[in-house]
Amino acid sequence: MMIIFDNLWKTMQKKGVTQYALIKEHGVSPAQITRLKRNESVSTHTIEMFCRILDCDLADIMEYKKE
Repeated sequence: MMIIFDNLWKTMQKKGVTQYALIKEHGVSPAQITRLKRNESVSTHTIEMFCRILDCDLADIMEYKKE
């Protein structure tokens, strides 16, 4: 069982937000983006920050999958 962040990349594309913009305009660290790309654990603060930046819900960022 794991949480995956595939929806995040789809939501970013739909809203026209690039990884570069996240880093330069919103202060997201490159390490956080790398962790999300690898489907590694991130803090609830990070998830909340992405919801705020992208003006979206949790389901637009992450999904729980059974292995």
